[in-house]
Amino acid sequence: MNTKKLRPIMFVGTGSDVGKSVITAGFCRIFKQDGYQPAPFKAQNMSLNSFVTTDGLELGRAQAVQAEAAQIPCESDMNPVLLKPTNDRTSQVVLNGKPVGNQSAYEYFMANDRRELFSAVKDAFDRLAARYSPIVMEGAGSISELNLKHRDITNLRMAAHAGAATYLIADIDKGGVFGSVYGTIALLTPEERACMKGIIVNKFRGDGRLFEEGKRMLEELTGLPVVGILPYFRDIHIEQEDSVSLELKYRSAVEGKVNVAVILLKRLSNFTDFDRLEKDPRVNLYYTNEPSEIAKASIVIIPGSKNTIGDMLAIKNSGVAKAIYDAHKAGKTVIGICGGYQMLGESILDPQHIEGEIEELPGLGLLPVRTVLQPEKTTLQCTFRFREAADECSGYEIHMGETAALEPGESVATFSNGRKDGYYLDAYTWGTYLHGILDNQIVIDAILAPYTNEEGVQYDYHEFREQQYDKLADLLRTHIDMELIYKSIAE
Repeated sequence: MNTKKLRPIMFVGTGSDVGKSVITAGFCRIFKQDGYQPAPFKAQNMSLNSFVTTDGLELGRAQAVQAEAAQIPCESDMNPVLLKPTNDRTSQVVLNGKPVGNQSAYEYFMANDRRELFSAVKDAFDRLAARYSPIVMEGAGSISELNLKHRDITNLRMAAHAGAATYLIADIDKGGVFGSVYGTIALLTPEERACMKGIIVNKFRGDGRLFEEGKRMLEELTGLPVVGILPYFRDIHIEQEDSVSLELKYRSAVEGKVNVAVILLKRLSNFTDFDRLEKDPRVNLYYTNEPSEIAKASIVIIPGSKNTIGDMLAIKNSGVAKAIYDAHKAGKTVIGICGGYQMLGESILDPQHIEGEIEELPGLGLLPVRTVLQPEKTTLQCTFRFREAADECSGYEIHMGETAALEPGESVATFSNGRKDGYYLDAYTWGTYLHGILDNQIVIDAILAPYTNEEGVQYDYHEFREQQYDKLADLLRTHIDMELIYKSIAE
């Protein structure tokens, strides 16, 4: 173990979806490999992809992934503020792992409590920094949003508090890398500029040596070293932070595979529920809201939603609900997870207006259950048995609502304390609150059994993920000047 103390390091961006989360995860693994005790930190995250700590607190899934790369348990201090959009204007605010209410974007950005939030995130950072070194920090969006900077609690104000060596990431695949990098740096104040230690050009297609002249130009324009040019890669599988990446998965049905359609809800949450299933060689998994593509699937999955009633209304109006119902009538498999489970029921009630003005809406009516949305959020990690199987499985719950059976039926899962979850109508129709249920091989084999005689490839998903973090670390070491990085964070 290396007891040498290192300064925090921070990765910020010219914009969203430039690769900050994945690069942060890679550096968490590098520092762990080099004998340090790193931990991730992102002051504020806006995401519908969340995870639960062992003590039942909620944080952004990206920070849970980064903690896994650092080989430490995740905790809410790694992401003290999480915003979960419920519609185009309003988000649920999760502070230190617990929801504190819904706010419009205007209320959130204009209210005086931003000072309190900034104080809370600094406290969370300080608690982490007292136990781990280095803290590997991630920014949000662009660092040069001039109209928001004075209320920023995530980017360079946080870097200044932490004393972090800060690196700007730019996505060359998007185009306009010179304008975005130069403009981002040019718009910084002298105090913000003092935090910046270098530039990383990400997603370069082809031989990085071809960008040598571009590298020199960027360095002359900004006065900062380009410490790395990272290649565009598709062979390293790290969970993506948010649903921007789902645009790459708008595929469709294919011959010779079990076609699995995941309904592309507007407020789809926890899409990482399907990463393990997607990697099964027997499966072709795609996201769609096209009734014609739903009709081609053998298995239809309705995923989680941050606004179950809003998404239920949307799929009814778009013909998607009818396509799901038709798939069920044709004897295909229809599964609901969390919000999707609620949609499969007879009705969804919202008497306290948790999600909006609609107090009751009929569901798909495929399961004899009824859901009442409630202000208290259930957040749990859990172990369970799937159906009658003896194997121990793992998953987690994040939901605001209670679902009750309207007639006796079987459960999907039994927890170690005897509690039951879900409603199992038959092998083709069931719903559960358990996120991560499809990370378990026994569940995957059960849902694929009616459609293929091929045996599942038994492999350790945790070990697979560990290998991906190591491959990512190797890639970063190959293409980034690690000597310069370590020099910038040596205390």
